[in-house]
Amino acid sequence: MFTVVGVLAALCLAVVPVEPQPVRTGLDQIKAYHSLFENKRVGIVANHTARSSKGQFIVDVFGQMENVSVTALFGPEHGFEGVAQDGVKVTDASFNGIPIYSLYGKTNKPTPEMLAKVDVLVFDIQDIGARFYTYIYTMAYAMEAAAECGKPFVVLDRPNPINSVSVQGNILNQDFASFVGLYPIPVRHGMTIGELARLFNGQKWLKDGVQADLTVIEMANYQRSQWYDQTGLAFTKPSPNMTSLDAAAVYPGICLLEGTNLSEGRGTDQPFLQCGAPWIDAQAFAAELNKANLPGLRFAPVRFTPTASKHANQECSGVQITVTDRQLLNPFWSGVHLVQTACKMYPKEFQWRQSHFDRLCGTDQIRIAITEQKSLDDIKAQAQKQLDAFLPIRQKYLLYPDIQ
Repeated sequence: MFTVVGVLAALCLAVVPVEPQPVRTGLDQIKAYHSLFENKRVGIVANHTARSSKGQFIVDVFGQMENVSVTALFGPEHGFEGVAQDGVKVTDASFNGIPIYSLYGKTNKPTPEMLAKVDVLVFDIQDIGARFYTYIYTMAYAMEAAAECGKPFVVLDRPNPINSVSVQGNILNQDFASFVGLYPIPVRHGMTIGELARLFNGQKWLKDGVQADLTVIEMANYQRSQWYDQTGLAFTKPSPNMTSLDAAAVYPGICLLEGTNLSEGRGTDQPFLQCGAPWIDAQAFAAELNKANLPGLRFAPVRFTPTASKHANQECSGVQITVTDRQLLNPFWSGVHLVQTACKMYPKEFQWRQSHFDRLCGTDQIRIAITEQKSLDDIKAQAQKQLDAFLPIRQKYLLYPDIQ
């Protein structure tokens, strides 16, 4: 017979939340895929982020696999060790006697000569979740090269640090395609690196429509809604200026400042979380930005002196950016508003780095509208239509349940 106490106890047990298990990355899963690598010469496209959940580096993980040899390594922007600054070309090197070919130097794409001693090409780099983060195009070019040379391509999946649910911003206009935006995807794409590989391959976006012999080794225990600090994985900054999860959260918008003469905080201890210029009135700028009540963000006056990049060794005034609710963020359009505000408040001092801004935005229409002091409402409405059309395409390539 059930007692009242017993029933209540059962009900209490039924509603106790279950703690999610720590995420296991694709690298953690490779032993189950040993047959893909057995008796093969393996090439690895990676950087310092390619570590297992226990902290073991990818070269060591593969080095411990029986009948597998690592014969070539490939490094993206910032280099295999992840220390070169943005835009700095990286030269070839070696690691424990294995050649490291730079994919951010003389070429962005592995050559047939680089792949001559490779039977299968593996990719494992932590992405950040934004269209203009170049690692995803290093992957695309490597996929292209593997397809052209008849080599299988394996992606070891990793989390999207800013979650794999939120899809925001505009879709790239192919007239503005570049290494900071090759394909028609949103600024905040809401996909993992493995899902992006499936998208690029399945949509035949690689050069001449070639398709790689693609395998994605999935994560275990991953939930799309997770931010990186909810995965149980240790955060390693994937590039020199991506120093925190908050920086990653605002990056899809604050990165647009690269296309202006405002500092985006490079050369400080708070890149992407503070911005400004020597000619800005910090109090007035912060007050004007806060008037807009941008979702999930607040701005405070700040002074800082960059040691590198724009306005190096000059005191700048501007704003400190605080993420108050990351679930509400719409970083791209918040970044556009910040640029629009700076242009309006300081028309004499503000300058565009025109071609770069347009490449980042994937269009020139945003810059033109801001310059002509026109409303962005029509541009935002068109962008939403593009997003609505993209979502069903995205859905086809997802590997993990989508809670949208």
